[in-house]
Amino acid sequence: MQRVDILRSASRDIVRTLGFMQKGIAGTGLSPSAVHTIIELGYGTVTNAGDLGDMLRLEKSSISRLVRKLTEDGLIEANSNPADRRSRNLALTEDGKVLLKTLEDFGRRQMRSASEHLAKDELTKVEIGLTLFAKALRRDESHASRSRAMEIRQGYCPGVIAYVVGLHASYYATNYGFGAVFERKVATEMSEFMGRIDSPANTTFSAFLGDTLVGSVSLDGEDLGEGVCHLRWFIVSPEAQGMGIGNVLLEKVTSFVDAAGFERTRLWTFKGLDAARHLYQKHGFELIRENRGKQWGTEVIEQEFERKRA
Repeated sequence: MQRVDILRSASRDIVRTLGFMQKGIAGTGLSPSAVHTIIELGYGTVTNAGDLGDMLRLEKSSISRLVRKLTEDGLIEANSNPADRRSRNLALTEDGKVLLKTLEDFGRRQMRSASEHLAKDELTKVEIGLTLFAKALRRDESHASRSRAMEIRQGYCPGVIAYVVGLHASYYATNYGFGAVFERKVATEMSEFMGRIDSPANTTFSAFLGDTLVGSVSLDGEDLGEGVCHLRWFIVSPEAQGMGIGNVLLEKVTSFVDAAGFERTRLWTFKGLDAARHLYQKHGFELIRENRGKQWGTEVIEQEFERKRA
């Protein structure tokens, strides 16, 4: 946490020192969002109002006011898009290009002045560090955006058995050396379960990004006896981990078992799956038993978790 707070403090200091929070950067009298608009249009990063809104994270009404103001000031021009009449193409005017040069010169002077206080190797570290940090922030935003586009589908979906078996086989073979015994066990038992999926005691929740299944979990309310539900085949694809998909799936799980009236929910896993264990405990599961076993074809310390009805 200390490292995170140091990064946050340094980021706030950079934003304040470079003047991004104040109106009139480089003596322009413009707001920070207007300055960014001039720069991004000049770089060709954005070409229309919609993209500009996404980049600046501003509502459509705020973008409309911003574009209108910059147009009235003669800094940008907004023309109809022949391919989409609902969209307008944006471009800098000649005055806008002159302003862009002023902003660029100002920014370079700031960077040059700060760089004079750093040795060559220190400057290299700053350059590499800021580049990596910016890349990490973009990756995080990409994950958040993809997470917002996630769709949860309940019940059987075409291909769900193959997808879930494939995710399990690939992940556990790569990371834990599980082989054909494990894959066969998942495929056989899940196929049998899907033959009972129409029972109100059973269900599957699957997370999709577009047409791609990226996570799934099943609840079997028939194989452990009355009042007990079995959580099975919980998996999130490696590419989608860190997006909160596992948390959403377990929220669906707990809502389902409580609404269905199950007194307890059990699951079996093995020691070492720390991220999954954290999620289980977050949603009320407690470790009740562990012992060595080979039910998945490789000897591991098997663990049994149980959640009692809220």
